[in-house]
Amino acid sequence: MMSPAVPAVPAIRAPRTEDPASPASPLTRQRRKEARPQELLDAALELFAEKGFAATRAEEVAQHAGVSKGTLYLYYPSKEELFKAVVRQNLGALIAEGKEAVAGFQGTSGELLVYLLQTWWERVGNTPAAGIHKIILSEVRNFPELAQFYSDEVIVPANELFCSAVQRGITRGEFRPMPLEETAQALMAPMLFLLLHQHSVGALPMQGCAVMNPERMLSTHLELVLRGLEARPASPGAAA
Repeated sequence: MMSPAVPAVPAIRAPRTEDPASPASPLTRQRRKEARPQELLDAALELFAEKGFAATRAEEVAQHAGVSKGTLYLYYPSKEELFKAVVRQNLGALIAEGKEAVAGFQGTSGELLVYLLQTWWERVGNTPAAGIHKIILSEVRNFPELAQFYSDEVIVPANELFCSAVQRGITRGEFRPMPLEETAQALMAPMLFLLLHQHSVGALPMQGCAVMNPERMLSTHLELVLRGLEARPASPGAAA
């Protein structure tokens, strides 16, 4: 007598999961969507620094970032808004960090100024963001709205930042009394010159012209300025 056939047990299949590495994966698409604004800003900064604001077209930025023009406008409604976002990310955020540093810095005020300028060079001067300054100098007169924006977002806050660092030194007796605005501008001037130089004649091989070393120039500048700012002991014959 034959035994009744035993029904085959269906194979146990593992639950279906999406492959995170798959281009069609929702997880991958979500990550791509979250990274897209940064990709657009990086592409815009590179093209703005290379071609200038007026000559850069929105379609070029979108193509450089690997998206459609419609996607670009989904995040940034105009080229002006895109440029503003580039400035806020690369300069505005750095100035805000600098203000926090001034508030919580534990060292001397001279060390604070060294920290601020060195950080600015590392985060701006040694990056494509250095080209923003050239754009402002060469094109902003044709775009009054961007001129006011740059003043509000960069020039005024940067002056306030360095004024507060100098005032800190004066209040602590480390620096002698000096006009704040003029001292702040004197501190920043070589940095701005280096940014402009790097994206103009400094970008070309020039015969007979010494190659500029930005780090050494900033170090020399700080040595001169800090010596000039140092509080000086009163001479023995000074009136009480």
